[in-house]
Amino acid sequence: MIRELGLDFYRFSLSWTRILPTSFPDQINEKGVQYYNNLINELLKYNIQPMVTLYHFDLPQKLQDLGGWNNPHIVDWFTDYAKVVFELFGDRVKYWISFNEPREICSHSTQDPPQGSSYSVSGYADYMCAKNLLVAHANVYHLYNNEFRKVQGGQLGITISSAWHEPESEKDTQAAEDIRQFEMGIFANPIFSESGDFPSVVKERIAMKSKKQGFPRSRLPQLSPKEVDLIKGSFDFFGLNHYTTYIVYRNESVHGHYSSPSFNDDVEVMTYQEGSWDSGASLWMKRVPWGFHKLLTKIREDYNNPPVFITENGFSTRGGLIDDDRVKYYRTYIDAMLDAIEDGSDIKGYAAWSLMDNFEWVMGYSECFGLYEVDHESPERTRTPRKSAYVYKEMLRTRTLDYHYEPDMSLGMKIDDN
Repeated sequence: MIRELGLDFYRFSLSWTRILPTSFPDQINEKGVQYYNNLINELLKYNIQPMVTLYHFDLPQKLQDLGGWNNPHIVDWFTDYAKVVFELFGDRVKYWISFNEPREICSHSTQDPPQGSSYSVSGYADYMCAKNLLVAHANVYHLYNNEFRKVQGGQLGITISSAWHEPESEKDTQAAEDIRQFEMGIFANPIFSESGDFPSVVKERIAMKSKKQGFPRSRLPQLSPKEVDLIKGSFDFFGLNHYTTYIVYRNESVHGHYSSPSFNDDVEVMTYQEGSWDSGASLWMKRVPWGFHKLLTKIREDYNNPPVFITENGFSTRGGLIDDDRVKYYRTYIDAMLDAIEDGSDIKGYAAWSLMDNFEWVMGYSECFGLYEVDHESPERTRTPRKSAYVYKEMLRTRTLDYHYEPDMSLGMKIDDN
């Protein structure tokens, strides 16, 4: 499928326990190593660069039982795991992502793993997790920088997810900026800003709320000056997952609306999406390409124009091969990205989510993001290219965005290794 589309690179994620079955480097699973070697070598055989994510929600159960990302010792556990991975695959992998979506790792216990854990938008555990994850990322960045970069010559970044948050009116400008800082800035600011550390609005709001709630100190753990320096600048690129946009407002109804203390109570905003926006199969999925442009502009302006890889962008349907809504989504979002490049944004690459239909957490297989449809009734799990796959392939082949191109799907997909 990757060769059929003519992709330049392929992003995939490692399973920690597939490589280290005990969670620690005392045992290495040779069959797991061979699995990834086979994949990496086959990609390179056809001149497709692997982009490898070290951690994509897949925490070993043994470490979760020890407190998971709320246990500060996980910084060492993750660094040990990363070192093994660099030693095994770093001679061939030149693009590394430490974490996929730190916000989701630390907060979305209702949808993403680990279900039923202490992770939640509690206003305690999510902030503890955020600090440990940032320090772990920085540790691994400096490990790569100091021990592997000179010989292996690769790059390492982090992938942060963010919607765009648009103020409902001029009086909601601060409310929209607040949620941007709480959702994206809490992870991006310590790494990508010139000053480092958590955003000032995040620190001040949580400290103020904590004091009112009777806590002796802020629920947001402090980053020491040493930690601020460790984390600041620990990137070669900014990985961005983006799908949609929300309208933000703040009025009297928000006070007392959320349980206290909690992340949502700390932010104190309400969000919604316009009914007129094109909808996907997911409740939250709306097509708003101008939001993508605004987000890319903000990253350029706030973080001194870092190199950006769009590591996920895509649209959900309920299935079917004629997916004109997905085609429209990709065309308009890539168009918005090209506008951002013309404005000066340093965007290095774009990855569609996803190559084929996959397991969408609590939604199972009911929501389809794939360029290729998977037949789950077939024992072979047959993959068939959708219309969007043909359009995407033509876009890559011609390096042009043609809104009028209509593929002849009766011809089928062909591989062109030239």
